[in-house]
Amino acid sequence: MEDTEVRDLISDLPQSILESILSRLPIRDAVSSSILSTKWRYRWTTLTHLVFDDNCVKTCNDRALLEGNLISFITRTLFLHQGPIHKFQLSTSYLQCCPEIDQWLLFLSRSGIKELVLELGEGEWFRIPSCLFNCKKLTRLELCRCEFEPPPSFKGFLYLKSLNLYQVLVGPEAIESLISSCPVLENLSLSYFDSLALTVRAPNLKYLCLEGEFTDICLENTPQLLAMSVAMYMTEDTAEHFEQSSSCNFMKFLGGVPLLERLIGHIYFTKYLSVGNRPGKLQITYSHLRVIELYQVSFEDMKEILVVLRLITNAPSLTELKISVSACLVLFHNNWKLSLNYHSLMGSSNFLGRGLHIHQLLRNPLT
Repeated sequence: MEDTEVRDLISDLPQSILESILSRLPIRDAVSSSILSTKWRYRWTTLTHLVFDDNCVKTCNDRALLEGNLISFITRTLFLHQGPIHKFQLSTSYLQCCPEIDQWLLFLSRSGIKELVLELGEGEWFRIPSCLFNCKKLTRLELCRCEFEPPPSFKGFLYLKSLNLYQVLVGPEAIESLISSCPVLENLSLSYFDSLALTVRAPNLKYLCLEGEFTDICLENTPQLLAMSVAMYMTEDTAEHFEQSSSCNFMKFLGGVPLLERLIGHIYFTKYLSVGNRPGKLQITYSHLRVIELYQVSFEDMKEILVVLRLITNAPSLTELKISVSACLVLFHNNWKLSLNYHSLMGSSNFLGRGLHIHQLLRNPLT
């Protein structure tokens, strides 16, 4: 039998397919592919998506060694990379504040970066260098355990569509300025902010998630908003601020969202909306609102009850209602009856004549 040469079928695949294969591998494995053959030596260097985490280096009991190995791996990868980098993600518990991160961000600001995710571990907050604000092509930005202050020369991220800030230290004026200077922003998530009074001006915003200790929230220019989820933590200071407020929070928060389809309100949300709530017909009808979820509503507070009723009666397309309560109450409105008790929420099968589906709700285990 004649000897036949074994053909390397994978290496002969089109470049686009090879890049697709490499992009689905962890970055450590993609870089290791360089030892397969001379054809593979530099194929990984043109990857446009680079995702680094703690698995990029072998684990050991020496934390300093782990940090050094991870820094060396990322630096070497960026040094050998060729072409644009569209996505850079660093999710690590090993690195907090090291000068190398500043150097990486400076490199990325010159590489056409579009998506940037920094999720750093416990410890000292990482201060974002000013070069980040030179990443003009950013479409997605996620920061965790960082602090930043945009430079005076910053004019905004003109292409940014998604902004996610988790445990970020930034002044209220700076965060409002950042949001308003992103004209095509569609997705905004702010988590674990303390004592923040926030005004959101984002004409193209569609999805909003807020979680933290907010002293005030105003949605001033959000006509395209489709869905929102809000959890508000309350201290004695914020509770006192709520009691002294004379403005109508319901209208400040929900007075300019005519296209809203889904509303999820967690702890203290209905209490916040009840502050300054004035009886009377609303000037807005939520014609597209189909889903309402309200948690930990106090039905011992008539103001919160009125907030719930206002939402329900001004949402003609409502099909799904979910409420967690901690008291027993029976409500009557025109030709329908809604019974709320400790263990469940029940309603007629033809709620308001619209076939509203009402979920079973359990009593708050803390009560």
